[in-house]
Amino acid sequence: MTESATALEQPQFATERDPRLRLIIPIIVAIAFLMEQLDSTIITTAIPAIARSLDTTPVRLNLAITTYILTLAVFIPVSGWFADRFGARRVFALALFTFTLGSALCGMANSFGMLLAMRALQGLGGAMMTPVGRLILLRSFPRSGLITAMTYMTLPAIMGPVIGPLLGGLLTTYASWRWIFYVNVPFGCLGILAALRFVDDFREEAVQRFDFAGFLMVGCGVALLQFGLESIGRPIVPVSATLLVLAAAILLLLAFGRYARRVVAPAVDLTLFRFRSFWVGTLAGGLCRVGLNGVPFLLPLMLQVGFGMSPVTSGSLTFVGSFGALLIRPLLSPLLRRFGFNVVLIGSAVVGSAAVAGFASIEADTPHWMIGLYVFVFGIIRSAQFMTSNTLSYADLPADKLSRATSLGGVLQQLSVSLGVSIAAMVLGLVAGETHIVTPERFHQVFLLTAVIPLLSIPGFLYLRAEDGVQVSGHVRAGNSRK
Repeated sequence: MTESATALEQPQFATERDPRLRLIIPIIVAIAFLMEQLDSTIITTAIPAIARSLDTTPVRLNLAITTYILTLAVFIPVSGWFADRFGARRVFALALFTFTLGSALCGMANSFGMLLAMRALQGLGGAMMTPVGRLILLRSFPRSGLITAMTYMTLPAIMGPVIGPLLGGLLTTYASWRWIFYVNVPFGCLGILAALRFVDDFREEAVQRFDFAGFLMVGCGVALLQFGLESIGRPIVPVSATLLVLAAAILLLLAFGRYARRVVAPAVDLTLFRFRSFWVGTLAGGLCRVGLNGVPFLLPLMLQVGFGMSPVTSGSLTFVGSFGALLIRPLLSPLLRRFGFNVVLIGSAVVGSAAVAGFASIEADTPHWMIGLYVFVFGIIRSAQFMTSNTLSYADLPADKLSRATSLGGVLQQLSVSLGVSIAAMVLGLVAGETHIVTPERFHQVFLLTAVIPLLSIPGFLYLRAEDGVQVSGHVRAGNSRK
């Protein structure tokens, strides 16, 4: 038998060669994603304890959050190139090692400066870990199994911001703030060993030269944009400086857009937006996520500041939303087969908007079980939107575009989280006025105002055609194609 005939008989995807990997690979990647997402929020409830331990102020410790997120924003765009050049398994394992080492050193930090430096090291590992993990999932599953792969990838992104504050509060209260970092170490070590054992080492045969000039433009532009968004939500510099930072970010990104047209292999492949399913999933879906991502920021604040709940009680109620995310996972495939991407996306945007507005009806005397039930239902709606738009983004892309698509998709997803929090914080500041007093009524106003944002994504979803993502969803309906 010839080598070519043997290659044709050999299954292309790892999960087809070994059915065990249908569970093992998603678990490896999901744990890595969960660690990265947790570390974006887990530190928030530990800030007062860390400030006392390191002899600094809670306000200065906002830099520990910002440093981590900025490093993520800078290095996510180039993760795909490194995976193509050095192999996905090798880069993923190295990213896990870097993140785990950074976590251990954060826990050992004895000064404010050391904590910031190690948070940057964590961010570097996380920036490579998330997009390359997404690439591993996409290249390990056939298109028919993409919904399963993407739900495993999306669940940690949904659950991390919800679990983080509660877990951080419990570890800080009953152990030490250092354990919010140490808890990553055993999971990181297991992830490294499992990745080296079970993950294929995908790489491209011919890789273009690294676009260093483009990387500088995109990296600096995204970092400045991220910093500006963070400064809106948590003022770091004066308003005038924030506006200048945002203007500089936009100019740099526009300059890269012009530059990318003249370069063979730019740092970020903007030609991906020629694929309708990709731009609808990332841009229209990202806009919807902006509106839904304000809730994990606003709700704990309303429960604690507005209603006077303890952090543990508030965290327990918001944590219920993660169960909604788990419930929707097995239901998503039947939903997409029955209704298709466009109906599920539009429906979840409309219902999601109504659900965000519904938080304005919660009062201080609302029974806790009713709040928990409502948060659970919102978790189902939010998860349905996130998982569907993420799956659509990669449904129709050719294999040679996946590594760059996961990098660009990772940047846009990160920005949708930051923008959602920043807009919610900005609107809260505006309705509070000069008094800066945030009453329950003020929170109700913010929920009603931010509920409009998911509706703005609907025109983008209407661009979808019947054939978009059909090889993933299996949904075909005659007469639904746009000319």
